[in-house]
Amino acid sequence: MVNATSSASPVPAPPSLDVVHVRTTLDGRRVEVIDGWVCLAGVRETDSLIPLDEHPNRQAIALALPGASHVAGRLPLTLAEAAVAQGALSAAQRHFDASPAGITQRLRKAVWTKSATDGVE
Repeated sequence: MVNATSSASPVPAPPSLDVVHVRTTLDGRRVEVIDGWVCLAGVRETDSLIPLDEHPNRQAIALALPGASHVAGRLPLTLAEAAVAQGALSAAQRHFDASPAGITQRLRKAVWTKSATDGVE
């Protein structure tokens, strides 16, 4: 009997989540935006994009991928890929979870973002 879940194959997202394909890496892993998160092979990387000009390691990233304009976690993206990813991230943010748990999560995220901006780690 063959095991259907191997570590080499990407994990498909559940059908209820919004999935937008951004690109496929050279080793065959899919970079997707899944339910408001940029994911690599189904594993969350980040929920935001950083312009390459603002990244502390921009010189090494520019050498690795000369056409990179943004970074999503550890994933360099070209301008076209970043546009697709940002569009999907923006669309996911427009969906609002009005349940008490959803509101609590949004408040927690806002407080953490404000604290991080003020220098708290």
